[in-house]
Amino acid sequence: MQAAPAAPQNVRIDAPRLIAAVTGIFAALGITKDDARIVAEDLVTADLEGVASHGVMLVPMYVDRILQGSVSNRGRGEIVSDNAATIVIDAGNALGQLTAHQAVKLSVDRAKEIGTSVVAVRNAFHFGTAGRYARLMAKQGCIGIVMSNTRPLMPAPGGAEAMVGNNPVAIALPSAGKHPVETDMALSATAMGKIRLAAASGKAIPEGWAVSSDGRSTTDPNEAIKGMLLPAAGPKGFGLAFVIDLLCGGLSGGAIGAEVRPLYGDPAQPYQCSQLFLAIHVGHFPAADTFAARVQDQAARVSGSKRAQGVERVYAPGELAHATRLANGETCTLSRQTLDSLVAAAGKVGLKNSNSLFT
Repeated sequence: MQAAPAAPQNVRIDAPRLIAAVTGIFAALGITKDDARIVAEDLVTADLEGVASHGVMLVPMYVDRILQGSVSNRGRGEIVSDNAATIVIDAGNALGQLTAHQAVKLSVDRAKEIGTSVVAVRNAFHFGTAGRYARLMAKQGCIGIVMSNTRPLMPAPGGAEAMVGNNPVAIALPSAGKHPVETDMALSATAMGKIRLAAASGKAIPEGWAVSSDGRSTTDPNEAIKGMLLPAAGPKGFGLAFVIDLLCGGLSGGAIGAEVRPLYGDPAQPYQCSQLFLAIHVGHFPAADTFAARVQDQAARVSGSKRAQGVERVYAPGELAHATRLANGETCTLSRQTLDSLVAAAGKVGLKNSNSLFT
């Protein structure tokens, strides 16, 4: 008897359908439909931009944390300090996407008034990709700078103990082009989410991404998950991650270092990361009228630069995510495991016929 064909490893699903299904999952947990949709759209956008590690694969973990009480179903954080250019929000363990949108609005509105504004957020939760929020600022005429700390994942150069997180930083600039110019990076050689994706698909990871718990280099993603990430560019990446930890947690009065708990740890224990949102309104500078055009010109100079042999295209910062988004149109490609986990999460929150939500 001929064996049945194996199920496809990847599944394509319409983005609007996926957004509606994920919205339904969060709404079933007591989050307002409008807020649930904001979270769903942010997660699905990451998948459409080719950043699956920050996309809907996170939904089951979010669900478990809400069910266990470490993530609240509140829609906004509490402003605990407001001194014109500086604002502090206590997120109260709300979903990070919601308090990030709150911080973006506050920082942009204030920057339009006085030129520059910084919003620090404490007791926060994972917010997806930092670049999304930096871009939102850039589309409103601001240079957007967004960063977050995470639980310690990286050793100091030469060390064998995790000291700082792979703390992401994103900077987006308004551009006269079709999209802002943006750089968005974690300060480890790769994101832990990519290692988790490799583990889920049974693939090895490249040398230089991580070390085991005793500091040995490894290509085994499961050993890497139990071990430590390596900083990008060695001491440079470590140094940046170190100061970001203090900028986020120190200025907000929130958690720093090991006070930030593991994202995939005990779902009943709050994550407690800290975040920082800085908006610089270009209109307050003498060069405001030419800035966006100069940004576009420099981006075009990069993408039009001479290519190395065998390279098909050179991308300016932010251009690859934009190109990936256009190429995907309104269709997400998910791993079979991610889709199965979404179906299970929908069933866990009591949605009937959970499988039909995604197909």
